[in-house]
Amino acid sequence: MTKFSIKNFKLILAGAAMMGVVSACEVTELTPANLIPDQEAFATAARIESAVLGVYESAQRGYYNGSVTNGRGYPFGAANVEQGDMRGEDMYNDQAFYEITYNNSYNPQSANNNGMWISLYRLINRANIILENIDPAVASGVLTAEKANAYKGEMLFMRALAHHELLIHFARPYSDDPETAGVPYRTFAINDVPKVPDGEAVPRGTVGEDYTQLLADLDAAATALGSGKGTVSRVSYGAVVALKTRVLLHKEDWAGVLAEYEKIKSLYAVTPNPATPFRGGTSSDNIFSFLNSDASNGTVNGALPAMYGNPANGGRGLVKISPLIWRSSFWLAEDTRRVDLTSRNAAGIYSAKYIDPVTRTDPNVILRFSEVVLNAAEANAQLGNLDAAVALLNTVRSRALPASIPAFTAAGLGGQAGVLTAIYQERRIEFLAEGRRWADIHRLSGAGVMNGIPLKAQSRSVNNVDFYTTSRAIVTSHDLPYDDYRFIWPIPLDEIQNNTSAPIAQNPGY
Repeated sequence: MTKFSIKNFKLILAGAAMMGVVSACEVTELTPANLIPDQEAFATAARIESAVLGVYESAQRGYYNGSVTNGRGYPFGAANVEQGDMRGEDMYNDQAFYEITYNNSYNPQSANNNGMWISLYRLINRANIILENIDPAVASGVLTAEKANAYKGEMLFMRALAHHELLIHFARPYSDDPETAGVPYRTFAINDVPKVPDGEAVPRGTVGEDYTQLLADLDAAATALGSGKGTVSRVSYGAVVALKTRVLLHKEDWAGVLAEYEKIKSLYAVTPNPATPFRGGTSSDNIFSFLNSDASNGTVNGALPAMYGNPANGGRGLVKISPLIWRSSFWLAEDTRRVDLTSRNAAGIYSAKYIDPVTRTDPNVILRFSEVVLNAAEANAQLGNLDAAVALLNTVRSRALPASIPAFTAAGLGGQAGVLTAIYQERRIEFLAEGRRWADIHRLSGAGVMNGIPLKAQSRSVNNVDFYTTSRAIVTSHDLPYDDYRFIWPIPLDEIQNNTSAPIAQNPGY
């Protein structure tokens, strides 16, 4: 990574987006369209709004391998989906593009994992810059208290979302041991040269400490935002609560998951058609998304419709649906998601959740109500409320099946273990090509439900649609047991060399 010339550091606004950033401990310089001095950056309501939009931009199109202009959708424009899928077994790598993620050959200097670390901390720092300037803007009369609270809620959500993404990639799961090493949780801005050493000195807290701070951020965000669902493209109270159900699921706080679910269950609804959340992006199931446009997206080298799209329809098809899940017994042939949300050619079967490979405007859906429902189903099952768990499970599953396929019952599934298995399997189907598989492998391996990454179809070996039937044998490889050091990503070398806290500890084995 190119080092920053510290004498040139400024808090800047590029066009309509705030661009004062750090890559964890290291400040990263951009080439701005224009510069605004620090004391003026928050002088008007319009500039503050631009700064807030810049945080969304940092999430949607961030930093990758030394570049912010070709960010490839890091961290939340596309990359969290692509990296989350490629770490699991249900989506399949067809080219060298995601090879190091798919076959676990990353190292402390490889681009995919470093790009995620750097872009997430850039996002965190932007959020912190806003948070530190909101109250002074209210005091000076630039912002109303109501507008200030909305901005606080949005930025606290962003900070929490980014730190949680860091935890699932770079730290062992809470469900294993909350006392294990987490990630540096940065709660202050680095927007001036003298603050850089303070940023460098933030240590790795424990996973438990990080979760405590993360949930505190979300609680404060919920309070600041009040109530309601808002719009899908801006953080709302509903988005904060939905994210809390995800975080609490990783923490195995089952009662907490259900308490949060109760707060928003009347605001949203699972759509009767499973394709609806991906056709327009404003359905009752959509809670929060990062938007893309023809002018701002992850580019042909990163955008979801390019990477996942069927080449016959203009996509690049670098990632397919794995024949392993396609041929699994639990994904019934009658399931409409096998038709309405897929596309095939002679080389294989692709996801059709993202359908605009030309202008690449498909949003990256971060939170859906279907996930909240399945989170609540799992929490109920863990607490022994099996009928309630199965009822929630059926709201997602049955809508994709004809009436001739009976709904699940707790007795028919064989009790608690069977209900939980059915929920885990439904998550694999419903969130296929949405990047959620890695997060489930992470937490379920920590809980002893799984033992790391399962066998995958061998990279670049599936070159014919016949592999999706039982007529072709699938060569498997790339599994990784939970106790392998590569189960979590290495801390980037630059962070190890620059963080002055101990220095910061590398993950064991690297």
